[in-house]
Amino acid sequence: MTIPQRIADFAADLTAIRRDFHEHPELGFEEVRTAGIVAAKLRAWGIEVHEGIGRTGVVGVLRGKRPGRTIGLRADMDALPIDEQTNLPWASKTPGVMHACGHDAHTTMLLGAARYLAETRDFAGTAVFIFQPAEEGLGGARAMLADGLFERFPCDELYGMHNSPYHAPGIVGVKPGPAMAGANFFDIRVDGKGCHAAMPETGIDTIVIATALVQQLQTIKARNVPAAAPLVLSVTQIHAGAAYNVIPDTATLTGTVRYFDRAVADMVTARMQAICDGLAAAYGVEIRLDMRNVFDVLENDPALSQAMVAVAQEFVGEAAAIKSDIVMGSEDFADMLQVVPGAYCTIGHEGTVPLHNPGFVLDDKMLPLGAAIYARMVETRGAA
Repeated sequence: MTIPQRIADFAADLTAIRRDFHEHPELGFEEVRTAGIVAAKLRAWGIEVHEGIGRTGVVGVLRGKRPGRTIGLRADMDALPIDEQTNLPWASKTPGVMHACGHDAHTTMLLGAARYLAETRDFAGTAVFIFQPAEEGLGGARAMLADGLFERFPCDELYGMHNSPYHAPGIVGVKPGPAMAGANFFDIRVDGKGCHAAMPETGIDTIVIATALVQQLQTIKARNVPAAAPLVLSVTQIHAGAAYNVIPDTATLTGTVRYFDRAVADMVTARMQAICDGLAAAYGVEIRLDMRNVFDVLENDPALSQAMVAVAQEFVGEAAAIKSDIVMGSEDFADMLQVVPGAYCTIGHEGTVPLHNPGFVLDDKMLPLGAAIYARMVETRGAA
C-alpha cells in the first residue's frame, strides 16, 4: 500500500505549513499563534474544535460514517530556547527560539491526518486530534490532563510519533513496554560568602564548592546504582559570578536525572541530598536541593505497539518494526499513556544533525508518511 493519493496531493501544503510553523516558533505555553492556526484549519475542514485546554492546547473531534471506538492522536506544538544557525530561508524569525526537535513537523503531520480524515470520513468511531503545548519539560501533558482532557474527550486508544534523524528515511520503530525514560529536573543553590578574589581567605568560595559538587554527583551512577539499572545524571548548567575580581556569594547548578525505575530515582535523590548536606557541613555553607518530577516513564502497550507497526508496514514494509532498545530521552506523552493505552513510534528521516542542536534540519519528505500513519490508525483501530 502506498501513501493515500489525497495525502500525496496536498504534500506541498504540508511542507508550507511546517515551514511557516518553523519560521514562527513559540515556547511552551506561549503557542498562541500556532494554536490559532491549528484551530482555524480544523474548523475550515469541518472539525469540532475546543481551545484553551492546558492553557494553549487544542482538541479537534471528528466522527466517522459508522459507529465505533474513539481513537486519540496527539502532537506537540512548542519549540526550544535555542538560537537557530541553519541559515535556511525558513529559519526562525524569533531570536533565541527554534523548532530544533521537530514539533513543527508533529503538528503538521497531525493536521495532515485531520484534513484527510475530514475529507474522506471513511472510518468507524471518532477521531480525537490532540495538539499539546509545552512538551519540553514544562508539563503540557499534565496541564491538559488537569483540565480534564480525557474526561471531556474519552479515548479508547492513543497514538503519537516523533521524527528521528538517528534512523534512515522510512524506518518506523516502536518499543513495546517501557520505552523512554522518566525524568526529574533539579536545581541546587550554594550560599557561601563573597569576597575579593585577591583575598579568598576572607570568604567561602562557592565556585570551588559547586565544582566539587559536580564531581561528587557523578559518583552516584558509578557507585550507588546497580550496573544493570539504566540511569543518567547530568549537570547541565552552572551559574556563578559576574566579575573577574569577585568571588561570588552564590552558585547554582541545574540538571536532570533520567531513569526507568522510580525506586532507583528516589535513591539517587536521597544520595544527592546526602552529598549536598555533607559538602555544606564540610565547607560551612548552605546547600539547597530542589528535585521535581517532570516526566513519567513512557510505556507502550505491547498489543497496540504491534498494531502501530502493522499500520506502518502498510506504507514502508519491513522498514517498520518492533525495537528492542530503550531511549534515555523523555517524552511527556508518557503522562497521557498512564491514562489511556496506546503507543508511540519514531519515524526516520534524512539529516545527520541531532535533535536539540541549533543546526538541526528537518526533512519535509517525512510529512506525508506521518500523516498517513496517523490517519490509518484511526481507520484500522476505530472498528477494532
